[in-house]
Amino acid sequence: METSDALVLMVEDEPQMRRFLHATLTSHGYRAVEAATGEAAIVQATQCNPDLVLLDLGLPDMDGLEVTRRLREWSAVPILVISARGQEGDKIAALDGGADDYLTKPFGAGELLARIRVALRHAQRGPDAVSVSHFGDIVVDFGKRLVLRAGQPVHLTPLEYKLLIVLLKNAGKVLTHRQLLREVWGPHAASQTHYLRVYMAQLRLKLEAEAARPRWLTTEPGVGYRLRLPEP
Repeated sequence: METSDALVLMVEDEPQMRRFLHATLTSHGYRAVEAATGEAAIVQATQCNPDLVLLDLGLPDMDGLEVTRRLREWSAVPILVISARGQEGDKIAALDGGADDYLTKPFGAGELLARIRVALRHAQRGPDAVSVSHFGDIVVDFGKRLVLRAGQPVHLTPLEYKLLIVLLKNAGKVLTHRQLLREVWGPHAASQTHYLRVYMAQLRLKLEAEAARPRWLTTEPGVGYRLRLPEP
């Protein structure tokens, strides 16, 4: 059983779901505070400074996307959206709006806890906290701009390297096609998704044991890509 003293703000208007979330979190060592409306969530966030926000999109007073926008004006707290809206457009809007991850209802306690662990680990590490990253048999040395696979150097083109670095600095998070295109190619390329397909395929060929069944550089269908973090 994992334990943590992290404080989680649950923003959910359904009492039954709040009870489920509260029981799941507290039984695994997390502290939990609750909010049933968007306004209450913003007040709680300013008062208790949570380590993570679980945010339902369908709130009675405002859309969860508005809550995300307002939180992002002053806070970098990880936001994990939990919503019955499972359409690709809803996921993209939430992620582009500043959420860190998206979990579609219904979901199990195990998946919820795993997503929370990833979000907290990423937040604790920070994007620039390490100079060397590891996943599987891959080592990336940021300072030397060196990529190794099983101890052997891997040649990446400048764009392949830039794409990998963006994914690494956001490891564990879903990045939408638009986010990746803006970061790697610039705002003019925000709709050129074919760039991503080509370069992700090239990265997988160079870094994955089985490019057709990637373990680390995974696809979020219709939404974007994620570099998965290994479990500790």
